Amino acid sequence: MAGKDVRIERDSMGEMEVPAGALYGASTMRAVLNFPISDLRFSRTFIRALGLIKQAAAQTFVEMEVLDEKIGQAIVQAAQEVIDGKLDDHFVLDIFQTGSGTSTNTNANEVIANRASQLMGGDLGSRLVHPNDHVNLGQSSNDVIPTAIHLAALLAIKEDLVPALQNLSGELRKKSDEFWPIIKTGRTHLQDATPVRLGQEFLGFAGQAENSIKRLGRAQEALAEVALGGTAVGTGVNTHPEFSQRTCRRLSQTTGVLIRETENHFQAQSTLDALVEASGQLRTVAISLHKIANDIRFIGSGPRAGLGEISLPEVQPGSSIMPGKINPVISESVIQVVVQVMGNDATVALAGQGSYFELNTLMPVAAFNILQSISLLAASANNFAEQCVKGIQATETGPSMLEKGLMLGTALSPAIGYDAAAAIAKEASSTGQTIRQVAKLRTKLSDAELDRLLNPEDMTKPSLEVRGGGG
Repeated sequence: MAGKDVRIERDSMGEMEVPAGALYGASTMRAVLNFPISDLRFSRTFIRALGLIKQAAAQTFVEMEVLDEKIGQAIVQAAQEVIDGKLDDHFVLDIFQTGSGTSTNTNANEVIANRASQLMGGDLGSRLVHPNDHVNLGQSSNDVIPTAIHLAALLAIKEDLVPALQNLSGELRKKSDEFWPIIKTGRTHLQDATPVRLGQEFLGFAGQAENSIKRLGRAQEALAEVALGGTAVGTGVNTHPEFSQRTCRRLSQTTGVLIRETENHFQAQSTLDALVEASGQLRTVAISLHKIANDIRFIGSGPRAGLGEISLPEVQPGSSIMPGKINPVISESVIQVVVQVMGNDATVALAGQGSYFELNTLMPVAAFNILQSISLLAASANNFAEQCVKGIQATETGPSMLEKGLMLGTALSPAIGYDAAAAIAKEASSTGQTIRQVAKLRTKLSDAELDRLLNPEDMTKPSLEVRGGGG
């Protein structure tokens, strides 16, 4: 007899003791014992996606009169509790498990079946609602798990990452407008270049965030195509031919994200190609954030011995030994997220190579990594916008150094030629004089002509009158 803290559940392999209050059953318990590998678990977003699929599947089969309506309604209600996060404690399996995610699909089937049985007045383990015959009706782990990964990623992109990037873009645009009047020395190859508006630099940052949203649109397009309906190997055995189309339509209506049945189940089910593509877009977003965060911390370096053209919000002490030191910690946080996302992308790419014949067998680790990437990018983009970008202030350093810039000599090229302008720049560099001072000595240009040619504001916009090249 089982003790009072456990109960006996059964699966196709026989009896298992499970915790008395657990909603999962024997097969999940076997997986708990088989995979004591790590503390990594599927995310809330993924569990929600599984609940949405199980709920929509039950609704579809009730609608098609394949599933008993009372059982179907109990499944729908139990699945809603999964969707709402009320049953998360019963999803207990390690990420490092069976490569198809079968253990987690079974976990979901058993949790929903037992909870639905309770809702129908039965005891745990009574199987009034059966995990396979009812909850998993017309499905297989091999099409449910990849569909859940796609759906979870789509939801996380739509609800978390896109709004975060919109927030970041908006704050960068505000700073671009604020800093537009400020003209400073541009930099290429880490060396002085022709003048640029500080607002133009921030406009470039905003454009990166906006293009990141467009790139996510392409990821969403790839993820919209799902494997649901292919069952075991892509043939659709043991399911209704209209099941996937109807269920996908229902999922789209419920979630507000586009989900559609693949036109080729054999490729959708036997590969992670769409996931690899989406992860690549996330990697590009991460690299864009690295550019923005890194430039901002360098532009704000100092405050006295660095560039110091902007001041960053002082959010915490920067040193345990140097009093008064403040570090660009928010930018550093973003950059660390970028490193993690790039590592995750490598994992997803390698997982994509785990596709053999009719099935990929590295799905759980791919799911964990891509969903973590989306979550980290969303959180860091929001934090960067709120804790750093919002509080950035311009200093006088950029404009004060502008007159000393050697690349102002570029504007002399149309009047005196490239070689003469280069000679002036070299002399200014060696003597410490400004371009204006040397040009006044070495050319016949009047003060008025020099004022016109060396106007830094004119050098921040296209002009047919300024024909000198840059490098």
